Amino acid sequence: MNKAIIALSGSNMARPKRMMMAFPLVCFMAAIFPLCLAASLQLEILPVIDYKIGAKDVLQITVFELPELNQTVRVSEDGSVSLSLLGKVDVAGLTAQGLEKKLASILDQKYTKNAHVTVFIKEFQKVAVLGAVGKPGMYELVGPTSLLQIIAQAGGLSAQAMSELYVYREGTDGQRSKITIKLDDLMVHGNQDFNIDLQPKDQIIIPIDQMQNVFVYGEVKTPGVVQFLSSKGITLVQAIAQAGGTTEYAKKSGVMIKRRDKRTGKELKIRANLKYIENGRFTDITLEEGDVVIVP
Repeated sequence: MNKAIIALSGSNMARPKRMMMAFPLVCFMAAIFPLCLAASLQLEILPVIDYKIGAKDVLQITVFELPELNQTVRVSEDGSVSLSLLGKVDVAGLTAQGLEKKLASILDQKYTKNAHVTVFIKEFQKVAVLGAVGKPGMYELVGPTSLLQIIAQAGGLSAQAMSELYVYREGTDGQRSKITIKLDDLMVHGNQDFNIDLQPKDQIIIPIDQMQNVFVYGEVKTPGVVQFLSSKGITLVQAIAQAGGTTEYAKKSGVMIKRRDKRTGKELKIRANLKYIENGRFTDITLEEGDVVIVP
């Protein structure tokens, strides 16, 4: 025990001084941590505070001095609500805090001074996210919401997402417009010009990439169905490669592509010289859904 005491009081004599120096830092961190936490919470709350009331929102209004005014109302298409005693009040474009001040001002003029009014938004305006996302559906716009934020809420893009998405938006004149956004610009290159702010009633559609089939038969190593994504497409050389490549007995100069004409329904026959295509003398041929390739 004495040896332990001697060792502590000898080799570790400098420790109390370092501990004394560290103590104010610990106190400072302990004091500032609640402030940091409050700041982070405030960042999460800000979007709700900034949210502007719009048509079809559901508001819960409470007036402590006049319980008869307590009610839950839905905002009409013209952006107004009808309240007991007060009648029609325009609310569209106001935040919850802005509406609280407006109602308190009206009450000051008509009924009671210094009224305590609270407005709680029970239901927000929504947008639709459809197509190649993890959780398609309707999503509330809780404060300013960007395209990337709503995609994240919808579970992110699925593997079947095509190269573009479309935002359909209703204008003030009732006409719908279409905004086309390339996913590479948004997700890969991170171009924030394409990370647009959403508006109520927007419809975000991410087309689902369909799996399509062509058929490769004859002198290939694994004849049968060859699948490809419609957005990627497939060429003759690629299809034959996916079928294992040609055998040593293949007559590359006599490849035949059979295609059904979509307009007339008749069968078309397209001859191809695979050898010349591989040598770069001829351009590779893009295949279509249902094409049958025969390597003699």
